[in-house]
Amino acid sequence: MNAVTAQPALLPRAEAHDERGLLRFITAGSVDDGKSTLIGRLLFDSKAIFADQLDAMSRAKHKRTTGDAIDLSLLTDGLEAEREQGITIDVAYRYFATPKRKFIIADTPGHEQYTRNMVTGASTADAVIILIDASKVKLGDDGVELLTQTKRHSTLARLLRIEHVVVTVNKMDLVDYDQHVYGRIVGAYRSFAKALGLTDIHPIPLCALSGDNVVTASDRLAWYQGPTLIELLESLRVVDASHAAPLRFPVQLVARHNGHAARDFRGYMGRIEAGKVQRGDTVVVQPGGRTARVKEILTFDGALESAVVGQSVTLLLDRDLDISRGDLLATADRPATLLATLTADLCWLSEEPLDMNRRYFLKHTTRHVFARVAHINTLLDIDTQRKRPADGLKLNDVADVVINVQQPLAVDAYEITRATGAFILIDEVTHQTVAAGMIRIGS
Repeated sequence: MNAVTAQPALLPRAEAHDERGLLRFITAGSVDDGKSTLIGRLLFDSKAIFADQLDAMSRAKHKRTTGDAIDLSLLTDGLEAEREQGITIDVAYRYFATPKRKFIIADTPGHEQYTRNMVTGASTADAVIILIDASKVKLGDDGVELLTQTKRHSTLARLLRIEHVVVTVNKMDLVDYDQHVYGRIVGAYRSFAKALGLTDIHPIPLCALSGDNVVTASDRLAWYQGPTLIELLESLRVVDASHAAPLRFPVQLVARHNGHAARDFRGYMGRIEAGKVQRGDTVVVQPGGRTARVKEILTFDGALESAVVGQSVTLLLDRDLDISRGDLLATADRPATLLATLTADLCWLSEEPLDMNRRYFLKHTTRHVFARVAHINTLLDIDTQRKRPADGLKLNDVADVVINVQQPLAVDAYEITRATGAFILIDEVTHQTVAAGMIRIGS
C-alpha cells in the first residue's frame, strides 16, 4: 500500500519581524467528536499538566473512561453540567507552550445550540482544528456525507477569515486505522472546502484517546507520512497583517484632569487596533473629518515616541477637537470608509428570530448606534452551500444582509481589518447579543 502524504509541504518560516510566535487556535466539530479529549491529550503529552490537576481528574465524579484511564476531556470541560452530560457548553481557553511555540487553545461546543460560542472563540483565532469522527461519517456507494455541524463550522471559519484549517479525522481506532476510509473522508472534505473557498487545508488521521499522531507518530498509522498534529501547529505561519495597515484607534475614553491644573490636559485613551502611530503624525477624526497632529503618546510607564497594534495608550493632539468615545482616529491619508448602510455577512445567534420591524443596538469598536436590518439579500444553505431568498432569520442562520445605521460608521472590510470590519447586534430590551456580522465593502 502506497503511503499517504497528508498535506502540502510545510510553510517556510517567515522573517522574525512579520511572524508571530503565539498561535491562537480553536477546536470545532460535531457533538462527541473528541474535541475536549484532543486538547487534553495535547496538554498531557506536551507535559503541560500539573500533578494536582492529574490527581483531581482521576478522582472526578463524572468520568467517561474505564478502569484507571484518565479522562483527559475534564481538563477543559469545567462546568458541572458539562461533566454530567459529557458535552462542551462554554468556551474554555487553555495556554501551553512547547520549545518552539506558545499556544492559546479555545475548546468550543459542538452542539448546534451553542454555535454562538464557537463564533466567539473563532473571532480571534489564527487556525481551526475541524474534528471529524471517522466512525460517524456515512460512507455510501454514491459518496461521503459529512455531518452538518462539520459544514457549519467550516462555513463560519471561512466567513471569519481563519487562515489555517487543520482537518483531524479522529477515532481512527474505530475504523481499524483504515487508510481507505481516511482517504474518502479527506476527499469529501476537500471537495466541500473547495466549493466553500477554503484553500489552506491540512488533513491528519489520529486517535485522540490513545494519542496516535497527536504529539507522537503512530505505528498503527504507518501509511501516513505527514507531521503529527503538534508538529503541524508549530510550523503554521502566522503573520500580523494589521501591523502594515493604516492606523485605527477607536477612542474609549476622554481623559481630563480635575479642572484645577494650570495646564489643560485632554487625552484620548484607547487600544491601537491596526497600524502604528508616531509623534508628529497627522490623524483624522472620524466621522467628523477634522485633522490634527499627535503631540504626545502616553502610557502608565511614561511617554513613547511611537506605539503599535495591540498597545493601549493615551494620545494628546496639538489642537482641541470635539472627540468623544466611539470616534475613530485614523491615518489622515488612509482613513476608514464612512457608511450609513452596511452590507455584511450576518450569523444569527439568538433563539428569538430576527424582527425586521425592530431596531437593535449595533456595537462597532467602541461605538453604539441604533440599526435595523433593512433587507436579507440571500440565506446560505449550510449543507449545499447554495444561496436562496429569505424573509427572516432564526438561530444559526447565516445570511447576506443590508443594515441601516442611525449614524455613519467608520469601517473597513472585515477581510482587511477585523477590528473595524466586525460588529454585533444587541437586543435593546434584553441587552443580549443576537447576531455577529462581518462587513463587506465593494462586493
